[in-house]
Formats: sequence, structure tokens, C-alpha cells
Amino acid sequence: MWRRLGVVALAGTLLLRFGFTAAAAQPVDPLSGQRLLSVVGEGVVRGRPDLALINLGVVNDARAAGEALAANNEAMRRLIEALRAEGLESRDLQTSNFSVEPIYSQPPPDYQHTVPFEPKILGYRIRNELTLRIRDLTRVGALLDRSITLGANSVSGPIFTVADPSDLEDQARRAAVRDAMDKGQLYAEAAAIPLGAIARIEERPVGFSPPVPMGAMAREMAADSAVPIEAGELTFRAEIYVSWRLGE
Repeated sequence: MWRRLGVVALAGTLLLRFGFTAAAAQPVDPLSGQRLLSVVGEGVVRGRPDLALINLGVVNDARAAGEALAANNEAMRRLIEALRAEGLESRDLQTSNFSVEPIYSQPPPDYQHTVPFEPKILGYRIRNELTLRIRDLTRVGALLDRSITLGANSVSGPIFTVADPSDLEDQARRAAVRDAMDKGQLYAEAAAIPLGAIARIEERPVGFSPPVPMGAMAREMAADSAVPIEAGELTFRAEIYVSWRLGE
């Protein structure tokens, strides 16, 4: 009896001192009635990106919508043809946005708001945006320069990513499980409490980590590029929640 009370008291001390978090609805294993020891394991893996995403836009203004559209179509057609001539495949060129919007007159600088201002349509703005997937990262800077030269007057990116992140994500999960197992063993040994069987393993969602600049790769990429580019590296994180039944 005293031994059981001592184990329960010690488990409570662990929860307070080490911040263990038992499953919210299951502080006690419903099958055996035993107390649970719960930890969160963290895994971090870094890898180089192998894909760059760039959004190129062609924007044209004209008094008539048809005039703006004709100029925009011609500029985007030249841009797409040139990118294909540079070796980009059709699967890596995707229209991501097309819009037509009126351009309104603005109040004069000395407008006093004493009378209502009625804006007038002065013309129209046509915007056509194209998303590029660049698989050879050494060409990112050169393709950016080429695109701007050919008439892309709205550019965002590049965003560096991994075409297939599943392997890196699995590596992070394995690292998180190892971390959880190490923590569980450490706390159990420190408290002289034998661990029982694992009662629960659950993956927790984690947020995205932005690229971290990586100098060596950046210099390699920018060496022959008109536009200096830093690819950085990507960080993949995993969190694994593990609960053990505490032995007696």
C-alpha cells in the first residue's frame, strides 16, 4: 500500500518538476488504471532545396481595355516562348493569375472634401501572372534577369522548396521518436520508476520553418548569375507525443 502511494506521489512530482503533459483526457491509462509518463520528442532535419518557385507578372495600362489586353497578350507570349527556349518544360510554366481592373482618377492634392469627388475611369490595367518552377537552381538568377529583360515588370520570389519532402519529413519523425524515447528513459531512471509498455504515440502538427541562408551554396549559385540569389536551406521539424504506463 505504502509503495503504491509512493509511486503515485513520485509521478505527481515528475509532472510538476519536469513539465510532463499527460493526455488531456487520460491522466490514467483507462485499461490498467496506471499512471502515465508523457513526453514530447522533437526532431529537426535540414536539407538543401532542389526547386525554386518564381512568380512573374506582365502588367499593362491603356486607355482602352482592348488595347491593354493586346499589349499584355503579346508581352506574355514573348516571355513564355523565351522561357521555353531556355529549356523550361510546359509542366513548369503555369498561369497563376489574370485580372482586368479599371484605373480611376484620384482627387487633386488640394482637394478639401467640400464637394463630393466623383472618380472617373481613365483606363484599364491588365495583369497576367506566370509561376515558374526552376529545377536547376544554378539558373535562377540568370532566368530572373532574362525574364525582366523580356518584359516581366512584376516579380515575386524566388521561394525555395523541395520537390518531394517525404524523405526529409520521415527523417525528422524518426529523430523525434528517438528524442522522446531518450527523454522517457532519462526521466524514468532519474526517478527510479520502471517504464511499462507504450500506451500512446501521436504526431503533433508543427509550423513551417522559412529558409535559412547558406553562404556556400549561395556563392555557388550566384557566381554566374546576373541577379544574386541565396537559396539557403530548409528546416523540417516533427513533434511526437509518447506516453508510457508507469511500472510498479
